[in-house]
Amino acid sequence: MNGFLTTHVLDTAKGCPAPGIKIELFCHKDGVLSKVCEAITNVDGRTDNPILPQEAFEVGHYELVFHAGAYLRATGQAASEPMFLDQVPIRFGMSKDDHYHVPLLLSAYGYSTYRGS
Repeated sequence: MNGFLTTHVLDTAKGCPAPGIKIELFCHKDGVLSKVCEAITNVDGRTDNPILPQEAFEVGHYELVFHAGAYLRATGQAASEPMFLDQVPIRFGMSKDDHYHVPLLLSAYGYSTYRGS
């Protein structure tokens, strides 16, 4: 297949990329949740390689889990415990052999995502 999945994290409160965030990718298949891989965002807030490269791509249901809490604490954006946002899960489907880009726009009290290019 030629499809692949990329992601990145932008800190919308500070207006910059968010480095050092652990991201896990899971696949939902036949009622089972399986971890596919994990990566850490670089200085550009991106993973160094596609989080799901062409050779591993399959259509289906997936979940990205962004471990944002450590980043928010390290940048002084975390409020008192428990934090409002610590882990941010995003579930989505990939229905065709294509490039999918699923970014996270993050602040300490909110986030959004979209299918990018």
